[in-house]
Amino acid sequence: MCGIVGYWDKTGQLEMATGRVVLTMLEALACRGPDGTGVALIGPAPDPGEEDVWSVRITPAGEGPLERLARLGQLVSMPNRALWEIQGSTLRFRIRPEPGVSADDLERALGARRGGLEVLSLGHTLDLVKQVGSPSRLEAAYAVSTWSGPLAIGHTRLSTESRIDLSHSQPFWVHGMPDLATVHNGHVTNYHQLRRRYEQQGVTFYTDNDSEVIGVYLRERMMEGRTLPEAMADSVAGLDGAYNYLVASSQGLAAVRDRFGFKPLMVVETGEFVAVATEEIALRRALPGDYRAVEPPPGAVLFWPMAVEPACLSQKR
Repeated sequence: MCGIVGYWDKTGQLEMATGRVVLTMLEALACRGPDGTGVALIGPAPDPGEEDVWSVRITPAGEGPLERLARLGQLVSMPNRALWEIQGSTLRFRIRPEPGVSADDLERALGARRGGLEVLSLGHTLDLVKQVGSPSRLEAAYAVSTWSGPLAIGHTRLSTESRIDLSHSQPFWVHGMPDLATVHNGHVTNYHQLRRRYEQQGVTFYTDNDSEVIGVYLRERMMEGRTLPEAMADSVAGLDGAYNYLVASSQGLAAVRDRFGFKPLMVVETGEFVAVATEEIALRRALPGDYRAVEPPPGAVLFWPMAVEPACLSQKR
């Protein structure tokens, strides 16, 4: 019963309040999931001279910002502006990793672990917030409606199998992959089999949520040399069950529908935007106008690259 939404502003207007669009869509779907809400935003490109700066958001804030940053030691240097801020139960800071330092290196240095500190997002343009409760609670804590940028995804959660807390809420950052996040509606029924295999390879899972395995699967495929669209196409066969999921990345917005097509998903594309939502009511509430929403076929893999021409659609049965 969860609800998922995604939005890409094609116009390139940096002042576009993408957060407001996604929040309004989530409000329309709040009845599908009262247990948690979250948004992942791909913001504007970095300023000149800051292309190598990462923004990192962690929870819980716990230790003071200076103590957290001190853990990174010689792995990073500090950029010139806006070093850190505390919002809600999270701490967000900006760092410049030294050459050869990976996202995995930073997570280890920060002491990330299940049940403890968690890195919610990391990347040049990605920010991600989530929490227990309604979209209005998320807005009160993080002012998501003021967020601007070309692309965002969101999630409203009904917990059916795993606990209700911030970690189990969505979106999920794809750990180890800067600027990549997912949201999911449905069930990945071979989750336990995949999880056992990944844990034997040393992968850390932060939740008992089957949705978390999607990012791990995509990361594995991409580490093997597959592009993001190719990895998503692989997932149609590799992830069993009835589900839809969306991906936000610095490359673009993406959507996958399982090969059975049991879960609802509606898509609209105009000359100005692409929007995706579990129900059409979310699209109409956030984006008034004269357009036609369509349901992708089962097994569809859709990818809208930000830097190129609009959507390409592949279908895999």
